[in-house]
Amino acid sequence: MAKFVGIQTQIKRNNTRSVLILIAFPLLLLAAVFAATYFFTFDEYGNAQPEVAIDLFLGAIPATLIIVGIWFVIAYFFNAKMIAMATGSKTLSRKENMRVYNLVENLCMSVGMPMPKVKIIESEALNAYASGIRKRDYTVTLTRGLINKLEDDELEGVIAHELMHIRNNDVRLLVVSIIFVGIFSFVVQVAFRSFLYGSMTSRRNNKDSGKAMIIILVIAAVAYFISLLFKFALSRKREYMADSGAADMTRKPWALASALKKIAPNHHVDDVKSEDVQELFIENTPKDGAVGFMGGIGKLFSTHPPIEKRIQFLEQF
Repeated sequence: MAKFVGIQTQIKRNNTRSVLILIAFPLLLLAAVFAATYFFTFDEYGNAQPEVAIDLFLGAIPATLIIVGIWFVIAYFFNAKMIAMATGSKTLSRKENMRVYNLVENLCMSVGMPMPKVKIIESEALNAYASGIRKRDYTVTLTRGLINKLEDDELEGVIAHELMHIRNNDVRLLVVSIIFVGIFSFVVQVAFRSFLYGSMTSRRNNKDSGKAMIIILVIAAVAYFISLLFKFALSRKREYMADSGAADMTRKPWALASALKKIAPNHHVDDVKSEDVQELFIENTPKDGAVGFMGGIGKLFSTHPPIEKRIQFLEQF
């Protein structure tokens, strides 16, 4: 059973993990590039040529870092818009939704944190998420079903949970990990499709091209798998931490537990197909993450602890 850790301690831990992630993902990418250059430099007799591989690797580093840097900059500055597009979320009108804004503002004032943006997804499902890397992009998004079907205390508990993700720097950490995992996922998909297309067109022309595509596909798949492990290592505990923080913030652990009971049977937002975005939600079962390429493997790496255990955890307060 998870135990509550002080908010400041959790923030420090997440900041440390953020630095480690920022170091680990580029190192993993460079390791994959080196592996590719190493296997490509075997001579016709099957002998390795490490000196040639090192030269090719060193020559490939600048281009690799530039490509990754461009990818990261785009994701860093436009992640809020991309997430909003993926979920179809819109700004929630303050005038017509004073109940929600009052709950968010009161909770923020109680802990002295800035008010995030508030958005809504027009879905009858019950779910919510927090997002944003920069402070100006911090957002709490709720579904219409959640707003309509939860009592005030229950809705307050869910909002507090999402605010804790922001306070603990969980949202920043998760979005950064999603950006890097997305790079490996993209490479795997391109390599897989190139392999399928190349296997049909190059059989008569060049057997070596088929071997090269297999090497790229295998290396990319291994790197993608390892990157998933990095992200998985950060995921489950943050939900317990946010639940604990929400209980402490509202002094009503029973309210969040009650909300989770209502969320559990009707949490799936049908219009959200991106498995990366699904990971942001307060509830995301393995079947929800089983979309897209290699989704079956993703089922083995649930990003959320079982909701029944989270409810039991809250009921012990």
